[in-house]
Order: sequence, then structure tokens, then C-alpha cells
Amino acid sequence: MIMNENNNTKKQIRKAAVIVGDKIAETVYDPVLKKTQFATFVDGKVEYKEAVVTNGEDVYPLDAKNDIVDKQVVLLPSKAVEYGTETELIQEIQTFIHKYLDITPMFERIAAYYAMFSWLYDRFNEVPYLRAIGDFGSGKTRFLQVIGSICYRPVCMGGATTPSPIFRILNELKGTLVLDEADFKSSEMSDDIVKILNSGYQRGIPVLRSEGKGVFEVKAYDVFSPKVIATRETFNDKALESRFLVEEMGHGTLRTDIPRRLSDEFYEESRGIRNKLLMWRFRNFNKLLVFDDAPLEGIHPRLHQIIIPLLTIIESEEMKTSLKEFVQKYNQELIADRGMSWESDIIFAILKMEREKKIDSMTVKEITDSVNNEMDLSDETLQTRKVGWILRARLQLKTYKTRKGYTLSLSKNKDKLVFWKERYGITEADLSGECVNDVNVVETPIETANIGF
Repeated sequence: MIMNENNNTKKQIRKAAVIVGDKIAETVYDPVLKKTQFATFVDGKVEYKEAVVTNGEDVYPLDAKNDIVDKQVVLLPSKAVEYGTETELIQEIQTFIHKYLDITPMFERIAAYYAMFSWLYDRFNEVPYLRAIGDFGSGKTRFLQVIGSICYRPVCMGGATTPSPIFRILNELKGTLVLDEADFKSSEMSDDIVKILNSGYQRGIPVLRSEGKGVFEVKAYDVFSPKVIATRETFNDKALESRFLVEEMGHGTLRTDIPRRLSDEFYEESRGIRNKLLMWRFRNFNKLLVFDDAPLEGIHPRLHQIIIPLLTIIESEEMKTSLKEFVQKYNQELIADRGMSWESDIIFAILKMEREKKIDSMTVKEITDSVNNEMDLSDETLQTRKVGWILRARLQLKTYKTRKGYTLSLSKNKDKLVFWKERYGITEADLSGECVNDVNVVETPIETANIGF
């Protein structure tokens, strides 16, 4: 404890990191001595200190006796270590991932760059997420262990964790959330996780929570950070789906050279890479970032937005091209997934009737009958009332009452219909019945991310 002028004790100020201008202090943890220090980087040199002074106050690193550190809920580097060239570092990261994890070669490279990016994420205004999806025994947990262990200040949590500590830990540590079994059985818990994921990809969107007993207090939690998660299924929120770079697990026989258990060697190697990435963070944190924001054909703006940070730190033009191709393919999968919904069926029916009948308005009942006529007899059929609700509540299309019933004006809802046509990837060839596989998504320019200082 620190003594003030009146000889009263006051609580020590502890932080995971302190950044003032070009000076950086990061908590490091020695697992042998069970001791934390600040690794500081000033004028190109690394020094280790028990505390740093900020605004006239002593600030201390995270407490080594705290369960979060002592039980390795958060994984910290132990010191800053030289890494050679950046190319050598990214190769070492990819070799480490390949040694312990069976994923596609393309995703190995994405994961390596993502881990590196996470150590500079706070220089950006948006972050992408990584996700493994698959059933039990498909390797999702190993995905989290391997990739998560080398990300920036990873906070490792399982499906049994309640949302409350997740909000608090992310707010305090501002590290990478590594979350297993993120599709919680409890709808309330699932809703909280979705809030964290929806708010946490962009800077400046805190989650507000009402807390306390008797007198409730509204608290704002900053959950902006990289996130590496594992789920068995996709999320119902397709907007959320577009924030992930996804690897599907368990499609082939596990490589025979993959260790079936993680030994002490794994943990030593992962700590060694964290140590090198700490030095890389020190050296690159204050460098000028040149954003790679050239428009990508056929990519939804949100997907484009989340990969800008990765494209910005990637030097290899070959890797940039591969990442763009990967995201274009994923974009097509999202559009195909959206197409398997009532909303897309309704929009398709409206556009097809407009094309075939050359009409400007149609009743909700006509839309309902058109959708039902296109469906297999074994499928669930829609009711007119439900279609009317989807038009108004889900698709934001305005109907008006006539003698024939509620009617939709196509000319008055033109902009919305064009928007949904593009969102669901409906092409003129689809409407005319031609057999083609092309997906046409109109690209909308977006602003580049600004450095958050």
C-alpha cells in the first residue's frame, strides 16, 4: 500500500498497461518467481520497473497474487525478446500454429497475421473476430488454446463463465477474449454474449448495464478488443456473422503429427512467442499506419470494414490477395445463408411478381400466396398476418389499407427493395430463372479507419 501525506493508506492504482505519448509500459509476469513488473519502452530501449509515474501518481502493474494472473486466466509475456525480422516472426508464429493445430493452410496464415494484429489492435477503430465452428470433438478447443495463447493479453473463458465477469475483465484488461462454447444454452446468457460481440468490434460503443441492489446504477463497459471464439452453430444475427473470419473444423482425419495433449513445451513456446510479440508491439505501436482500403468487388461493406486492419499490417501482396479471395468466398456463403430465410423468400416473391406482371402494387395476400406456391408441400406455409408483420417489422416496407386488403406499393418502397435485393444477393438471372451461380453484391464505399489517438 502507499502512504499519503496524512499517513492514511490508499489503494494502489494497478493497470495492465500505461500509454503516454510514445512511452509504453506493459505488465509482464514471471511464472517462476510469480512476480509482475512493467516492461517499459522509452527511446527505443526496454527497461523493467516496479511502477511508473503518470500524472503525478504511481501506477503499478497487475497484481501477481490476483487470481486472474496467478491462475492464468490472462496470459502475459514474461519479458520483451528480440524477434529478428518481421518475416521471421510471422513464419515462427505460423510454424507454431501448424505444429499444434490442424486447420487449412490458408487459415493458418490468417490466424498467424491475426495473432500479430491483436498486438496492435488498439491502433485501429475496428477489429475482426476469429471463430472455429464444429461439433463436439472437432478441435474447436485446441483452436482456441493454440491461437488464443499467442494473441495480445488473451483472457481465456469457457462456456460455464457467466457474462458479468466477462464485461468487467474486458473493461479492465482490454485484452483478447478467448471464449469456448460461445453458443450458451441460456437465452439470457446468449443475449449478453451477442451484446459483447456486437459492441466489441468497433471502438466507442460501450455496453450499458444496470447494476446494484436497491438503487440501480448504470455502468458503461468497454468491450472493444480482438475475439477468438468457438461455437457449434452459427448465430441467428446475420449482421454479427459478417464480423467473423471462420474456420470449419472436423472435416478430415486429424494429422498424425499433431500432439494429442499439450505439454509444458507448448506453454513455453507460446510464452516465447508472446515475448517476441511484445517487442514487436513496442517497435511498431507508434509507426504511421497506411490503411489498405481499396474497394473489394463483391464484398459487403461490413466485411470489408473488418478486414482493413489485417490488410494494413500484412506486407505480403500474395497474402493480401489470398485474404481477399477468402473473404469473397465467405461473403458468398453469408448471402447463401441469408437466402434461406422467410425475409429473402418474401423479397424474391415481390421482385418476381413485379418482373412477370409489370405491376406497381400487390396485396399482402398475393405476396403470401406467391411465397407458399414456391415452397415444397412438406414445408411450413406462411400466413398472411405473419407476412404483413415481416414486411413492416423486419423489412421496414410500408403497406397501406385498401378494399382488397393491405397493399404494398413498389414505387414508394423502391429504395428499400433495392437494398434488400442487394443484401440477399438476388440477381436478374435468379428472377428470370436462369441457372447461374454468380453472386452480385454492389459495393458501397466506406471511410477508412482513423488512428484512435
